[in-house]
Amino acid sequence: MKVLVINCRNASMTFELYEMETEKPLVKGVCKRIGSKFGHLRYEPTNAGRLERDVDLPDHDAAMKIIVETMISANHGVISDINEIDVIGHRIVHGGDKFKRAALLNKKALSDIEALTELAPFHNPLNLKGIYACQKYLPGIPMVGVFSTAFHQTMPEEAYLYGIPYDYYKKYKIRRYGFHGISYDFVARRAAKIMDVPYDRCKQIICHLGDGASVCAIKNGKSIDTSMGYTPLEGVIMETRSGSIDPEILNVISKKEDLNMEQVIDTINTKSGVYGLSNFLSSNIQDISEAYGKNDPNAIRAMHAYTYSIAKYIGAYATVLEGVDAITFTGEVGEHSALVRKLVCDHLKYFGIVINDVRNVTMKKEVQISLPESAIRVYVIPIDEQLAIARQTAELYSTL
Repeated sequence: MKVLVINCRNASMTFELYEMETEKPLVKGVCKRIGSKFGHLRYEPTNAGRLERDVDLPDHDAAMKIIVETMISANHGVISDINEIDVIGHRIVHGGDKFKRAALLNKKALSDIEALTELAPFHNPLNLKGIYACQKYLPGIPMVGVFSTAFHQTMPEEAYLYGIPYDYYKKYKIRRYGFHGISYDFVARRAAKIMDVPYDRCKQIICHLGDGASVCAIKNGKSIDTSMGYTPLEGVIMETRSGSIDPEILNVISKKEDLNMEQVIDTINTKSGVYGLSNFLSSNIQDISEAYGKNDPNAIRAMHAYTYSIAKYIGAYATVLEGVDAITFTGEVGEHSALVRKLVCDHLKYFGIVINDVRNVTMKKEVQISLPESAIRVYVIPIDEQLAIARQTAELYSTL
């Protein structure tokens, strides 16, 4: 079975074509700078050299056209005909409470996704562009949506409801949805396998740390709580997002800075978090880490607040889970920042966590960074989101 995975963002479209019998990609790549005459295609076949070229990419349709043409071309193709592709998997950010698992993208599903646009105005419309482009250039091939929110649909009511009038939930579906679900499902399954514990019989806390960051409590293979909420703004401090704050602060900022609410929301989305706390030193954790090593007070302030907020959620979720078998770090920051992992784990010594400082710094790929005597195992497990989408897509397609 061949599965094409498409991940559509504002100015880029990533793609990966898998041969699912081996779970190896035949080709992967990305179209960047979509919406520009100075677009760029990176195309990497597994059994041939990389192709890089500048292309005119006025829109996502143009990106899909170039991807398809290159995949079947005489010089660079990995398939001879588009009909060799069995199914296409799309990453879709928000599935609301309508989608509890991957779904076939039929007319009804697309209508439901369009209706959810107000819950993810910066994401779902872009995901739909990728779907419509595939309909145009890969007609007749079944498509599957894999949702970032679906994994969290197992949360109990007490975890997803906010302390606001219940009627707002009934009328407007205002509730905690959570995100990064594709990552959590993939990493939790992998951690259980490494521990040699049945996936449906372990308690895990996973920290997905990237430009967006969240923490999830997983019990017996199901999400029971997560830090992101109605939007990806809630929860831990992030690179440019504030994370959870007192709602009245928005009103105060609006009045004091003479900003409308849209401008305030933009501030707490793009100018806050580590970026704001570091006095705009940088939003990049690597930059902050380097400055931290030089005792820069702005970096120290931002890094300590960031890692404290992560540790605080871990502590809360240990209570929710009534015990923890493993804590895992994933995501760009979780996988690559030894300093972040060290500072977070320093807050967790009360739980009997002891990490191997040398292994934490020198780790490559997935590794256990806790010592044998640690009361809770601590792992670093990279997320392969494209493969995760391919697996869910293939699983659903095989039942059709």
